[in-house]
Amino acid sequence: MQEWTFLTNHAHVLLCVVRDPQARLRDVAEQVGITERAAQRIVADLVEAGYLEREREGRRNRYRMHAELPLRHPMDRDTAIGELLAVLIGTRIDPDQVA
Repeated sequence: MQEWTFLTNHAHVLLCVVRDPQARLRDVAEQVGITERAAQRIVADLVEAGYLEREREGRRNRYRMHAELPLRHPMDRDTAIGELLAVLIGTRIDPDQVA
């Protein structure tokens, strides 16, 4: 029987970045259980969709989430991404992490 989870890799990557806005993609990939290249593609997807902003700080990137944006699926459009992540993290989203 194949294992599955309720959250996608996109959700897991976003959770990692919200928990640590200066996380290295190598570390994110390891936590999620994907390759570094896959983590890069996912972050690029999230930046392109407007959920994340990437800002260069020295040799590292710092990520900021746009928590007010709705989830993408038509059934979930009434829920902001920040609301979902707050439930999963078990705390309010830090305003410094929100663009």
